[in-house]
Amino acid sequence: QLRTDPSAELQGLPREVFAVDPTSTCQTPNTEVLYRCRKCRRALFRSSSILSHTEGSGPTAFAHKRITGSAQLCGDGREKCTSYFTEPVQWMEPALLGVMEGQLVCPKCTSKLGFFSWRGEQCSCGRWVTPAFQIHKSRVDEARTLPVVGNCGTTTN
Repeated sequence: QLRTDPSAELQGLPREVFAVDPTSTCQTPNTEVLYRCRKCRRALFRSSSILSHTEGSGPTAFAHKRITGSAQLCGDGREKCTSYFTEPVQWMEPALLGVMEGQLVCPKCTSKLGFFSWRGEQCSCGRWVTPAFQIHKSRVDEARTLPVVGNCGTTTN
């Protein structure tokens, strides 16, 4: 029996899998937050692309790993989740095809943003997220969006 690499099935993904790249659309609802590369300011994803997950049990979820004092998550008000987990966005497609996991880099400046894994990743809060498209919060900035002036092929009343 011939066995094939499971990543071979990932050669072509349907377009519906990907969220629209925020740079390719004219209109962004002003209720959404846009997340940009901290280095070059390229728009990467919208708040609507962030996938929520219930908080894990913190350090106890990492019992299989050695936890040092500096790695422990304290109840001092710091955020437990240090990353955003998003749906895949169109700019990620070249990195995702044909591989099970890898780095996510900015499509403009190639600054490292995070990781992806079709198998899933563990959030810093301890929750396992599958599949995982993980962007480190320290690598992006939030930008409140403003309504776009002018029309982009649509008419407004």
